[in-house]
Amino acid sequence: MSDSEHPFERLTPDFVMDAVESRGFRCDCRTLALNSYENRVYQVGIEEGEPLIAKFYRPGRWSDAQILEEHAFALELCDHELPVVAPLTDHTGTTLLHFGDFRFALYPRRGGHAPEFDHGDNLLIMGRLLGRLHRIGATRPFSHRPRLDLDTFGRESVSFIRENFIPAEYRDNYVALTTELLHILDELINAVAPRYIRTHGDCHAGNILWRDDAPHLVDLDDARMAPAIQDLWMMLSGKRRRQSLQLAEILEGYSEFLDFSVGELRLIEVLRSLRILHYSAWLGRRWSDPAFPHHFSWFNTPRYWSEHILELREQIAALQEPPLQLP
Repeated sequence: MSDSEHPFERLTPDFVMDAVESRGFRCDCRTLALNSYENRVYQVGIEEGEPLIAKFYRPGRWSDAQILEEHAFALELCDHELPVVAPLTDHTGTTLLHFGDFRFALYPRRGGHAPEFDHGDNLLIMGRLLGRLHRIGATRPFSHRPRLDLDTFGRESVSFIRENFIPAEYRDNYVALTTELLHILDELINAVAPRYIRTHGDCHAGNILWRDDAPHLVDLDDARMAPAIQDLWMMLSGKRRRQSLQLAEILEGYSEFLDFSVGELRLIEVLRSLRILHYSAWLGRRWSDPAFPHHFSWFNTPRYWSEHILELREQIAALQEPPLQLP
């Protein structure tokens, strides 16, 4: 591999099939790259069997211990009969596999469609699922996986963008806005003092498959210690009134299994702000991966930075508003 070649460029169809076959399966030569950027995920056809999903982890992102903790959490949820797609285990109980220089895991293929959150019943069902998940997640902490906090998602993201990407013409505005934003976020987090539990961490519609009239959670790659509201707020959309009604449906189901701290509603815009900061830095950190300039060509353009500055202003304004209220 040349110095300029990205590790993921080695993931040819032959390499992927060889990795799967190293675990005792026989591939039927059909591979399909699935929509994934942080890692690389493929559907691989298996002779005389259902296709498997092979997930190759981005080198250097997680330690083995952090990946195994994600796998253990998924398997723990399955043991409690939650509809979570967990990695397959071999005869020794191993879930984290190695082939060449890559770490990978195999998953059963599960079909389904995107959830429809316009239906209150679906939100009620999601609330029940997340209440059950958090009830298990609250029993003990992660030992190796990090917290979703102001340092990792906020301060480190801002420093990275400031030092590596922000154009000179936007630098002063960016520094002033992010300094104010981080100060506000710090005050709000300290005021709420949330409880941190094991969460899915990235519970948006793209990580939920709706099948057999029920949700199935996939991709716990971002599982972290976080406030419970982290797994709820990304299902809310629309105007404030609509979000309040959606939240009420979610919490009705959630509260059947676990009490929810209403004070965490103050963190919705806090977490949205951290996601915005982290997303920008994530794109920058991954820019050497050829998939990112190809799929995110709008990043690091004058228009992008202009809109990002506006987005930061809007978030500061949103943080001054009263928190979302239940109807």
